Amino acid sequence: MSLQASLELLRSAFDRARPAEVPGPAREKAAVAAVLRERRDGLELLFIRRAEHPSDPWSGHMGLPGGRVDSTDPSPLEAAIRETQEELGLDLARTARPLGRLSEVRTHLRDGGLPKSVVPFGFALEADADPAFVLNHEVAEALWVPLGFLADPGRRETLAYDYGGVPISLPCCRYQGRAIWGLTFWIVEDLLRLAAAPAGR
Repeated sequence: MSLQASLELLRSAFDRARPAEVPGPAREKAAVAAVLRERRDGLELLFIRRAEHPSDPWSGHMGLPGGRVDSTDPSPLEAAIRETQEELGLDLARTARPLGRLSEVRTHLRDGGLPKSVVPFGFALEADADPAFVLNHEVAEALWVPLGFLADPGRRETLAYDYGGVPISLPCCRYQGRAIWGLTFWIVEDLLRLAAAPAGR
């Protein structure tokens, strides 16, 4: 996959994108931030590893910063910004530029659990921003992963998962022993497709 190396080109790709949406009220959604920064070797994407918690359906998973849309949030975009600041101490409103939306992803949580979908938003850190993260109780760690690593087809693996007693294999990518899979994997795949799209398409 030939990735666009420049955030300016990626911004243009976001402008041309037509992301899919899942019908439903904002209170049934979550929102996450796909935060990108530019480094000498290319773009990097920010991930978190969620803390272990029995009430969290994504306990211990790799993910993107974000969380449930609250009734006080003006929009899912504002929820992604608020949650990122709460989880990491990263003020996207001050240190980053919004790129646009990616396609919304259904959660398929059992027993009618909420949220029913996740709305991802892209952000580009300003060139001089070098944030020092302050993790809250929901986050075990934060790390940057090169987008080129994620785009390498040779990094694709499968993960064994027990879905209600039925064993299934799900696609994943492993970075330094951490498995990126599930909703986060599909959001990353959507971002990679966008980054690889030829200009003008």
